[in-house]
Amino acid sequence: MNGPAALSPAATRALLERLGHKPRKKLGQNFLIDGNIVRKSMAFAALRLGEPVVEVGPGLGTLTGALVAAGVRVHAVEFDPRLAGYIEEAFGESVDLLCGDAVQHPLGTLRPPHGEPFSVVANLPYAITSPWIEALLSGPLPRRMVLMMQKEAADRLTARPGEGSAGAVSIFLQSAYHGEDRHAVSRNCFYPAPAVDSTLLVLALRKAPLRFPRESRVAVRRVFTQRRKQLGTLVKSDALLGPWWDEARERFRLSPTLRAEAVPLGAWQLLASLDET
Repeated sequence: MNGPAALSPAATRALLERLGHKPRKKLGQNFLIDGNIVRKSMAFAALRLGEPVVEVGPGLGTLTGALVAAGVRVHAVEFDPRLAGYIEEAFGESVDLLCGDAVQHPLGTLRPPHGEPFSVVANLPYAITSPWIEALLSGPLPRRMVLMMQKEAADRLTARPGEGSAGAVSIFLQSAYHGEDRHAVSRNCFYPAPAVDSTLLVLALRKAPLRFPRESRVAVRRVFTQRRKQLGTLVKSDALLGPWWDEARERFRLSPTLRAEAVPLGAWQLLASLDET
């Protein structure tokens, strides 16, 4: 089965009524109704025939149908039991579906053999964007990701040092991926329309992706919860961050009054390498 094509606003409302389902704002249930955005997502994804692809939050299956038609193996994870039931009804064995929490299961049912390439193409529920990405970075890494997310989240994830929106997750993500492209998506491409615009963000795996060990991830997050403080004061008595800061200051010629968002990515990556030793 190929499942449904991109649905118009009227068709989306009719399907939701048939399912007896009211979109749940808490779960970020804003359903894509613009076929052009589906086609843009697929073009960005550059999928290979038979490749495993993870989809997060398939909802009413608009993107799922395009993935199935492309001849890839779809592994979807859907939190809402009613929508999961609909995906099973619409796609049958064409989709390997997990009904559960995508933060707990960032790859759904996919358990890729070591080194097997796979991709992620997903319209991420806004509320789970950052925790899902951090969970994903702890396991096997997809070669490519095409992610729909709130524009503010995309800006935060791609923020450079010195930009106020830079944070811990942007450091972890940019150490493993580089932003290859992005495309603005109007709120009017969804039903119901959210209060914000979105962005399609295209991420490609770096040739030598860097992962942050758990202890250094915790340390970076802790620093960014006190981003107004000067790092020299904040980390001087920390067993991990103190030695890192001394070496980073010397190697990157950093001011002791620097704040977390102004630290270069390379300096943060030095922390990951020190944590591994």
